Amino acid sequence: MAGPEVHHLFHHPIADHSFSGDRQTLAVARDNSVELYGRSGSKFSLKDTLTGHDKLVTSVDIAPQSGRIVTCSQDRNAYVWEPSSSGWKPTLVLLRINRAATFVRWSPSEKKFAVGSGARVIAVCYFEEENDWWVSKHLKKPIRSTILTVAWHPNSVLLAAGSTDAHARVFSSFIKGVDERPESSAWGERLPFNTVCGEFLNNSAGWVHGVAFSPSGNALAFTAHDSSITIVYPSGPDQPPSAVVSVSTQLLPFLSLVWTSESEIIAAGHDCEAYRFQGGEQGWQLAGSLEAKGRPGLGGQREESALNMFRQMDLKGKTKDDTKLNTVHQNTISTLRSYEEGSGTVKKFSTSGVDGRVVVWNV
Repeated sequence: MAGPEVHHLFHHPIADHSFSGDRQTLAVARDNSVELYGRSGSKFSLKDTLTGHDKLVTSVDIAPQSGRIVTCSQDRNAYVWEPSSSGWKPTLVLLRINRAATFVRWSPSEKKFAVGSGARVIAVCYFEEENDWWVSKHLKKPIRSTILTVAWHPNSVLLAAGSTDAHARVFSSFIKGVDERPESSAWGERLPFNTVCGEFLNNSAGWVHGVAFSPSGNALAFTAHDSSITIVYPSGPDQPPSAVVSVSTQLLPFLSLVWTSESEIIAAGHDCEAYRFQGGEQGWQLAGSLEAKGRPGLGGQREESALNMFRQMDLKGKTKDDTKLNTVHQNTISTLRSYEEGSGTVKKFSTSGVDGRVVVWNV
């Protein structure tokens, strides 16, 4: 199997990244701006920079069909950027929040997007044709703390959110006149706006860093600061879930996760590498790392002579420098995104992190 495709863009943390639908454009959040890279051959080169935010840009997402870009920032604003003949044209979104915007994602229908915030609300934003602007409705109850992550159900109505109050929740974000009425599912049937379809507490009351619906939408996975991932299988409206499977690990906490199929999840975070989980309603387990690594110190290093070894010990107090990690990413992985899908499964996914790298992996 081919190795990962590594793009070392710069020596600076990447808060979030997103690829366009044709995978020719890469948007990365860097400081107060979003940099757009275009693919040229096997590399990405800087093509444009979106500036307009006053503070750190926390999240960016490109709509695969329309190509619109949405960004949000600690300056409490979100912009929708549309391509025009004179470059990218920004439109300010009326979020009506008084704390930082933390996370943004387009719905699969691309008619709306959700913005998580430190104001204990999720702003569900949609375009109002008659006034020609983007407006928002707030999901408030029963959120008690900052929203760190959101994820959309395939039907574009249900929205999962993870927050620092240790809960993963599933809300209805149904907006009359924008959404078509969703088919009934295990999460519920009649779904007016702000209906709570599920509320799940992390066992150790750790912050919930990442949430994701399975490809069918019939299961929810979330990862928290106690280094666990939890998979919830709902049984029906107002019913307890048919199964809640929690997998605890001895690794550092995960920050993001993505389903590659109904029976496999990839998660990554502070351990600087991606891990594979496999299972189903009967149980899940950690299947190992995606990176095939030898033990540190093996391969590619010439044998040191005894004299040289003692000289190093005398000069530096150690025999060799081990500042380079034995993984592709050299620092925390902050975001996992699906990169290429086919026949209901994810074939490739992308990661970005604090080391300024964007990496495309084969599953």
